Amino acid sequence: MRPIQPPSGTAARKERRRPDLSLPMPRRDTSRAVPLPLPPGPSSAPSGSDSILINFSELERANRIGSGAGGTVYKVLHKPTGRLYALKVIYGNHDDAVRLQICREIQILRDVDNPNVVKCHDMFDHNGEIQVLLEFMDGGSLEGKHIANERALSDLARQILTGLAYLHRRHIVHRDIKPSNLLINNRNQVKIADFGVSRILAQTMDPCNSSVGTIAYMSPERINTDLNQGKYDAYAGDIWSLGVSILEFYMGRFPFNVHRAGDWASLMWAICMSQPPEAPPTASREFRHFISCCLQREPNRRMSAAQLLQHPFISGNGGGQTQVHQNLHTLLPPPRPLPS
Repeated sequence: MRPIQPPSGTAARKERRRPDLSLPMPRRDTSRAVPLPLPPGPSSAPSGSDSILINFSELERANRIGSGAGGTVYKVLHKPTGRLYALKVIYGNHDDAVRLQICREIQILRDVDNPNVVKCHDMFDHNGEIQVLLEFMDGGSLEGKHIANERALSDLARQILTGLAYLHRRHIVHRDIKPSNLLINNRNQVKIADFGVSRILAQTMDPCNSSVGTIAYMSPERINTDLNQGKYDAYAGDIWSLGVSILEFYMGRFPFNVHRAGDWASLMWAICMSQPPEAPPTASREFRHFISCCLQREPNRRMSAAQLLQHPFISGNGGGQTQVHQNLHTLLPPPRPLPS
């Protein structure tokens, strides 16, 4: 079984050039930049110092570890090496254009290499199903976790922000940050999962699906396009989703006054019409300020992932300090006032 590869017919065509013919190149709008596909590699081996060539026939399914509307995730064993991986099986029939699009996307994801981002190793086409080979995280997701200890929560937030800052530097946005997409292993490494390919698959499997992500963690301006003059900053959207997730870990429940799995109208009203949620007064001032820097209604008032890594809640390893760093206001227009 061989991985999906882009069509090679075009490479064999005879080159034709007109030296006297030139066309003006359109100016690129960098504000709308997206990652360009990388050229296909010479083999299906994953990148990195421990790269190995993996054939689909060498993978043995162990058990199912997750499922959703679009597919199922299995724990699989690579028999020659004994290594464990996660195999995400995507259901549905995909035409050649979709498969080529996914193949191009996987070239980008293969090059993603960060200790706080789940590694994407390969993609296979087997029996009409697209199957993505991923790094296996033996601790599962952080869905439903209650983390009231601020020092532990600071370390967790730092790891997520490190991965998010890396992706944003590469002009990759996640668009679906939430507890179930944050995975942990037995070394307490937290990694961001389910990005890139999930965006393309969600759009191609359902032509009516123009947005990707869980509405409960979406930013107000993404849900209601009338907000922020119709402009959507996807990087700031990831920061909002991060803030909601971190606050949910601390409180042990969804932080809005509505059920996370409630109807669309109730969620939209809570997220778009009410004030953003705040950390409770019992939390440290550093943590309350950190959450406020994430959950600003105006996207341009939210700190970036790189800025949040310098926040005292992160750099001071969580709470315990008497005041917010005096130079913090130089990073961004100050958030709304916090109660003493």
